[in-house]
Amino acid sequence: MTSAQHKIGSGFGAESTADDVLQGVDLTGRLAVVTGGYSGLGLETTRALTKAGAHVVVPARRPDTAREALAGIDGVELDELDLGDLESVRGFAERFLASGRTVDLVIDNAGIMACPETRVGPGWEAQFATNHLGHFALVNRLWPAIAAGGARVVSVSSRAHHFSGMRWDDVHWRHGYDKWEAYGQAKTANVLFAVELDRLGRDAGVRAFSLHPGGIITPLQRHLPKEEMIERGWIDAEGNLLNPKGFKTPEQGAATQVWAATSPLLDGLGGLYLEDCDVAEPAVEGGEPNGVKDWATDPAQATRLWTLSAELTGVDAFSG
Repeated sequence: MTSAQHKIGSGFGAESTADDVLQGVDLTGRLAVVTGGYSGLGLETTRALTKAGAHVVVPARRPDTAREALAGIDGVELDELDLGDLESVRGFAERFLASGRTVDLVIDNAGIMACPETRVGPGWEAQFATNHLGHFALVNRLWPAIAAGGARVVSVSSRAHHFSGMRWDDVHWRHGYDKWEAYGQAKTANVLFAVELDRLGRDAGVRAFSLHPGGIITPLQRHLPKEEMIERGWIDAEGNLLNPKGFKTPEQGAATQVWAATSPLLDGLGGLYLEDCDVAEPAVEGGEPNGVKDWATDPAQATRLWTLSAELTGVDAFSG
């Protein structure tokens, strides 16, 4: 099932930065869509891609905040998008498609983590809805431009997918909500999405990947109380990192998704889960929480999730 999940010797590693992996790569004339491309890893991704010549479209839930964060970066175009609101997703996609442009790179980077139980739309659990369903709808609505560009689609997952597989009997956590397991399910969904999109899209020249960016302190932790981060051993009472070597910088954290989107070493490949700028190995049962769990790369579960997501969002570029 995961026979292709083996390192390919990229020459990069955990300490590589987004600029490192783009050394010598010319993205002039390429268009990238980077959700959340104005904060944390997304901002570093936008900086690196534009520095290499790409034009980056940044759909943002907080346009004013995004405008301020992106000030001074050339080659950026800002638009409004709330992944938790399917009408907002529709509006962004329609505006983009009306421009007649094609897409070369999509990096589904935006997300929320370990938030208190929150409901969006018709009562959907917010992490599954925002991290997965919003991106599912976005890619499907942008599909004409993605297919025309033969794009690479990168789904930013996390090692947190180890926390939970898909809870098929209760994907919206209507019973027994656990913020970390709910986050884990959403991150598993990000991997399964890339598996199925790659299968469906490869005949159009579209390939998809998912990845763990590494542990990085970014605004993604906004929902975590300081006390919890202290308890987890991340920071001390003054807010200082207790184990700086255990965390990546934002520049290092952005590297794997930039590598996934641009590396020629991945030509002809797809549907793979990456970490530390290389293809990840399968997770070892009972071992360190590295690599990818079988439940996240299972083709049958990937197809099942696609079908469910299409039913929930009412969008499927491949139906009929």
